[in-house]
Amino acid sequence: MCSEMVSCAGIEHGNERTLGYLRVAADEHPLAIQLFGSEPKAMANAARMVEAVGADLVDLNFGCPVKKVTRTGAGAHLLEDGDLACRLVSAVAAAVDLPVTVKLRRGVHNGSTACLELGPRLVDAGAASLTLHPRSAEQMYTGTADHELTAELVALVDVPVVASGDVTSFARAQDVLASTGAAAVMVGRGAQGNPWALQEIVDGEAVGPSREEVVAELVLFVREAVRELGERRASGFLKKFYGWYLGGGRFPKPFKQELLQLDATEEVERRLLAAAPGAVELVERLEAEVPTGDEVTLELPISVYGGG
Repeated sequence: MCSEMVSCAGIEHGNERTLGYLRVAADEHPLAIQLFGSEPKAMANAARMVEAVGADLVDLNFGCPVKKVTRTGAGAHLLEDGDLACRLVSAVAAAVDLPVTVKLRRGVHNGSTACLELGPRLVDAGAASLTLHPRSAEQMYTGTADHELTAELVALVDVPVVASGDVTSFARAQDVLASTGAAAVMVGRGAQGNPWALQEIVDGEAVGPSREEVVAELVLFVREAVRELGERRASGFLKKFYGWYLGGGRFPKPFKQELLQLDATEEVERRLLAAAPGAVELVERLEAEVPTGDEVTLELPISVYGGG
């Protein structure tokens, strides 16, 4: 499992929300915490904090195409600054005892094969594994992932390569693994509102969730979001998830629109359980199965709402 991207600059400046991403719960293992930044010393210091809070891997993001990230010299910008990318990997690898992994895209521009030149250099700098999303930064999430490029990268390096992009089912995962020689696949957007996709890929059985299972999972997610973020922030944060969980023909579109108009998460939960009464018992059972244990937070200035 990999965390959301965490800003090294935010960590360095003690930003409360950024530090909130470093909270590690008992059931979040094995866990990679993903960092982004463009300054080797700050990246190394952030990696030390990642190690101290109990993460299992330090992952460096060299692929994010979003402008607010790339204009700082981080994310996909590093695909065009190989020297800096290698210095970042070297600094982090020297700072921690954890494996250091890197996620990257094929390049900044369409048709680029920058990853094939940079990948081996990152391994020489200390990367223990590479994850390739073979779209360009220009593509963002349009078009398709060119996994022929993934196969080329696998042949160039002697560390595990993880294939990312368009992995949405067991059959697709098997095709990607067979055609690329990758050691594993990474699932990202394919699991948005559909955590059952992960079970399908692992077990090989395409069994869609019932309405009750969908509602139960969403209710638990709503409760956790409120616990982490507080009611006000969670209310806005959750709205995109309603469409992800309830779409695909699972629930009528008017019902999803109705939930979007609600501000109180308690009312959202009430409407959900009214739409699938059988989910009540399932929610109770799932909550009882959640592992309990202490979170590792160090002495971080994190507020009661989690800062996430």
